Amino acid sequence: MATEAELPRRSAVAFIVLLGSISLFADMTYEGARSITGPYLGLFRVTATTIGIVSGLGELVGYAVRLGSGYLADRTGRYWAVTIFGYLLNLFAVPLLALAGNWQVAVVLIIAERMGRAVRSPPRDAMLSHAAGQTGLGWGFGLHQALDQTGAVVGPLIVSGVLFLGNDYRAAFSVLLAPALVSISLVLAARVLFPRPHDFDLAPPALEIEGLDPAFRVNLVAVAFIAAGYTDCALIAYHFGTAAVMPATWIPIVYAIAMTVISTTAAPLVFLGGFSRPSSARCAGGSAPAPRIGNAHDDRTAGTPGAERDRLLHFQRGLWRRLVCR
Repeated sequence: MATEAELPRRSAVAFIVLLGSISLFADMTYEGARSITGPYLGLFRVTATTIGIVSGLGELVGYAVRLGSGYLADRTGRYWAVTIFGYLLNLFAVPLLALAGNWQVAVVLIIAERMGRAVRSPPRDAMLSHAAGQTGLGWGFGLHQALDQTGAVVGPLIVSGVLFLGNDYRAAFSVLLAPALVSISLVLAARVLFPRPHDFDLAPPALEIEGLDPAFRVNLVAVAFIAAGYTDCALIAYHFGTAAVMPATWIPIVYAIAMTVISTTAAPLVFLGGFSRPSSARCAGGSAPAPRIGNAHDDRTAGTPGAERDRLLHFQRGLWRRLVCR
């Protein structure tokens, strides 16, 4: 029979797998679409300059909106509501591209897809962090990332298969409605099965983090310059199509290869980010519950390996929420 401490961990693992499955089908949808949005806009006689501006604006919206959605979820406590709204906007914008009659409508839908992803990512990751506290943050986020990237590889391959069978881009966008519906169904199921993901938490302390380290600020500036040097995949795919570098059916395959590279490097690194697990919920004797960790500087728990591990876990979770989910 499972112990009292094992039960919440099993539920946490189930929750992480469920969120990972949601991301798998969601990535199949929007990453499949992103592999052909460049050539698709090219059908409307859109220039490379316009595609570059649209792609950059979409990414800007996709990250800037996260600040607002994370703040809204924190202030209202309605993490599920914000997450579900984001998934609906993110996923249903993709099949609607098949109905776009001009490039302006297509651009609005492309930006809406990016905005939906921005809306749902912070509250979803905040809920994921609660469950990952039971398994180890590295393991929890690594498992989710592995499932997420699997979808990012499969989606473009599905699109390539649709094009290989002689269908056009509109048909490819229409086919992506299927994984979108599966993902939305899983989101709603997760809402019913796990209405309060914060119950997984191990009483995290009230962290007092004042500002950001100067080294971190320098790192942000460096990352900004690196991002400024990137060429968006939509623009690259557009070039492949207009310059006839390769057949249209191969463009999504190249995109899938790029996603494979990410999945075989990023996910393992996230796994290595932290295998720390919370100490047992019971004392060594097993007869009474161990004291819950309160303040990170509580002298009553100082000096024990388990307490150090717990404090590190709580600090990691708090730092993650401050830097990513806010």
